[in-house]
Amino acid sequence: MHPMLNIAVRAARAAGTVIIRGFEKRDDLQLEAKGANDFVTQIDREAERAIIEKIRQSYPDHSFLGEESGTTEGSDSDFQWIIDPLDGTTNFIKGIPHFAVSIALLHKGRLDQAVVFDPIRGELFTASRGQGAQLNGYRIRASKPRDLTNSILATGLPFKNKTAYAEYALSLNKIFHECGDIRRAGSAALDLAYVAAGRHDGYWERGVKAWDIAAGELLVRESGALATDFQGGNDPLHKGEIVAGSPKVVQALVKHLK
Repeated sequence: MHPMLNIAVRAARAAGTVIIRGFEKRDDLQLEAKGANDFVTQIDREAERAIIEKIRQSYPDHSFLGEESGTTEGSDSDFQWIIDPLDGTTNFIKGIPHFAVSIALLHKGRLDQAVVFDPIRGELFTASRGQGAQLNGYRIRASKPRDLTNSILATGLPFKNKTAYAEYALSLNKIFHECGDIRRAGSAALDLAYVAAGRHDGYWERGVKAWDIAAGELLVRESGALATDFQGGNDPLHKGEIVAGSPKVVQALVKHLK
């Protein structure tokens, strides 16, 4: 395992310990609204602190972009860690056991290392650039359907901007009538990890942040699938939208999303 990936795994597990402890004591959660239908708890913040502290023990000069703490510039700007300490906070609050820790490393602007950790199921998805993707140490590969027929897709609804739903519904309707079925589970990081593992055949969502998709994007690419924006471009991380899956699936989805 790459040394930096090893540190990321340790950080993800440390955050997972914080999250599981908090999940068992949800009656004590302190909720704060960041925006419409967008909440944060003390567990999100504690988990992010645990991640950053663990990484800084080995790489004190690196930079960070965290969902809760924002951007922290280090003296070595070539390395930036992108962190979502608890992707699926609403699920966590409601007691739905589907959420994950997401940690990615950018090296000179390129995704280099990725960890998505599901602390409930004990599933650890990892990837290093050029080295493939793994689940609990075993190689994973994305599915390769020829088209959308019988495919299982995942997506997210524009719950933070419901005025965008009318436009979203148009493409959703077209995609739904071509595919087998659609899932909406509430964690972009796990949706992308599931694409990498071949559990989902494809995924698309708009209105995502870099910390939602950075680790998942590298997992997808290293599993042999594609990740693009809604126009088919190759930089979804900075576009706030992503389409993932085999080349045929991505092509079919982009056709309806452009």
